[in-house]
Amino acid sequence: MSTETAPHLSEGLSEQQAEAVAHSDGPLLVVTGPRSGKARVLTHRIANFVSDDVAPWRILALPFTNKAATEMQTRIQKIIHAPTRGMWVGTFHGLAHKFLRLHWQEAGLQQGFQILDSADQYRQIRRLLKNLGLDETQCPPKDIQWFINNQKDFGLRPGKVKKDPARKEYISIYKAYEEGCERAGLVDFGELLLRCYETLKKNDALLDHYQNRFKHLLVDEFQDTNEIQYQWVKLLSGPESSTFVVGDDDQSIYRWRGANSENMQRFQKDFAGCRLIKLEQNYRSTKTILAAANAVIANNQQRLSKELWTEGEQGEPITVTSAYDEYEEAQNIVSKITSWKTQGGSFSDTAVLYRSNAQSRVLEEALLQLNIPYRVYGGMRFFDRAEIKDVLSYLRLVVHKNDDVAFERSSNMPPKGMGAKTMSQIRAFAKEHNLSLFSAASSMVQNQELATRAFTATNGFLNLIHKIETSIDGLKLPEQFEKSIELSGLVPFLKSKKTEKAETKIENISELVNAAHGYRPLIDEDELSPLQSFISHAALESGDNQAADWEDSVQLMTMHSAKGLEFKLIFISGMEDGLFPHQRSILEPGGLEEERRLCYVAITRSMQELVISFTEQRMLHGVYHHSQPSRFLFEIPENLINESHQLGILARARTPIKKKNTAQHAGAFKLGQRVQHPSFGDGTIIGFEGDGDHARAQVNFENEGVKWLVLGYAKLKLM
Repeated sequence: MSTETAPHLSEGLSEQQAEAVAHSDGPLLVVTGPRSGKARVLTHRIANFVSDDVAPWRILALPFTNKAATEMQTRIQKIIHAPTRGMWVGTFHGLAHKFLRLHWQEAGLQQGFQILDSADQYRQIRRLLKNLGLDETQCPPKDIQWFINNQKDFGLRPGKVKKDPARKEYISIYKAYEEGCERAGLVDFGELLLRCYETLKKNDALLDHYQNRFKHLLVDEFQDTNEIQYQWVKLLSGPESSTFVVGDDDQSIYRWRGANSENMQRFQKDFAGCRLIKLEQNYRSTKTILAAANAVIANNQQRLSKELWTEGEQGEPITVTSAYDEYEEAQNIVSKITSWKTQGGSFSDTAVLYRSNAQSRVLEEALLQLNIPYRVYGGMRFFDRAEIKDVLSYLRLVVHKNDDVAFERSSNMPPKGMGAKTMSQIRAFAKEHNLSLFSAASSMVQNQELATRAFTATNGFLNLIHKIETSIDGLKLPEQFEKSIELSGLVPFLKSKKTEKAETKIENISELVNAAHGYRPLIDEDELSPLQSFISHAALESGDNQAADWEDSVQLMTMHSAKGLEFKLIFISGMEDGLFPHQRSILEPGGLEEERRLCYVAITRSMQELVISFTEQRMLHGVYHHSQPSRFLFEIPENLINESHQLGILARARTPIKKKNTAQHAGAFKLGQRVQHPSFGDGTIIGFEGDGDHARAQVNFENEGVKWLVLGYAKLKLM
């Protein structure tokens, strides 16, 4: 094959892009920056092969999503104006599925095997647990599902999973699950890739066939590959294959999904003679924004270095604003959006990014007050989220015993042992006697019309609702929420899952308590109790109030959801240590570097203007805590920031606080002492800083992680 790019294919390419497209011999790693033209390079490289008489069936291309695969095929056909029959273009799972359909016998599968999607897999696990006589409260199906999928992502069958007494039961369930799927001819997503890999690994003739067939392998978003995907690419790459991978390890932000950013560095070591090309020219953002992103990410040690640059304009300085609390922060953001719109901008060109989903509530409230249309991108409005509806269902049932929807929801989350059969009996009784579900259940318990196990579960649930009702009577609204959440058992149930998603749900529940603290009933609702008023408010705030897809609207999203998107005006809210970087990540190995990559992603979403905000105090668990500007903020060079309007707040924060790690500090408190906090629980003092009214203690809490607390405000007690 020629080392030259076909003339019509090199048109409009930069020198580095053209070099990557034309590369012919051996493996190639292309390190890209945001909006550096990697999609163009991938499609032009494939088109260049075909124009140079490489048969399409010798090419295998792996975009990371189905959407990207469709777009890639469309672009290739537009460029070459020729059929691409025989070319394999698809996601890892899509092509593994294709392989298994062709080689079901070699793979040891039934010919008509069926694919289990995530929901079907969950139902399959629930049926299995029931057949095994296991309690879902002891072995939550979601936890089992995560465990099984995680092992498959690492290429581990039950017999290969590291023996751990704490996971012994999960390993047994995994084994039984596999046996059940084999009997029924079922294949889940994780099994597709693992079975494909195992089939090729054990069948030399089949492996030789595909290594000889696919002379050109191209993989996109390589920084997001997990272990089994990496091994799959390595296995398929024959001695004469031209393996071409593209990625940006600085945008690897899915470690919790199994993605390993180090796969790019492994590729260089594992593929002999690997060549490296960097695409550093950005075609979207201003020089100021790119300089800020470069400065922040440079602090990460485990990365393939690159320096983003642009031929575009210098652009506006980055605006950094401080606010008294999250409510003032939201008002400042909305004010800037309003000004942007007045000056001729569109709402759709603006996006507000945040680290935690829970932050959206106050932002939504501020936008609604001014009737500014918005959408929560890749997620749900605050009061539409499942965990918020779960908490409210208990309070709704306390307020209104005839609320059947609330009965159904609260009786099932967390699981109370009231299974489908029991609920079916209660529904039938309610219909026959024209009763609410609560009244029907009460009557059936009173008259002992349920089997022993169903009676115990139903009676326990009814008693729980009565206990919540009596416990919150006379309490203030925030305390009513705190007590009902405590009695519901929702938080311990979620904590037991030990997943990122569960932690996000807990944060949202905490934000609901904050909402109760800040809630003020309308003047004309004097006839309602504060709790009734809040429940009505929550119902009105949920539903179809989001802007339509086609409507000019502000986009609200987490930083993770923002990857791959771009907006003219970007807001990064909540730039505070403990929130961003998130407290959990600070303590995890590699966690801080991933948080910094997330910051890099957030900054580079902006095309023209970037506004970063932090607060002096923020409410957590119903209590205001003093905030410290994020360490990432200080990694941005001062000459890139416009601080003229902030009265020197950030400038003061930039001045290092005199630290004191003395044996005796702030009166009774000492390093190493055990302390107790009303919201965070038990912990150990591990550091101090500051003096006088600004003295703070760093406490490592057993359940909440490390937190900085201002001693003058914190309700710390010695243990």
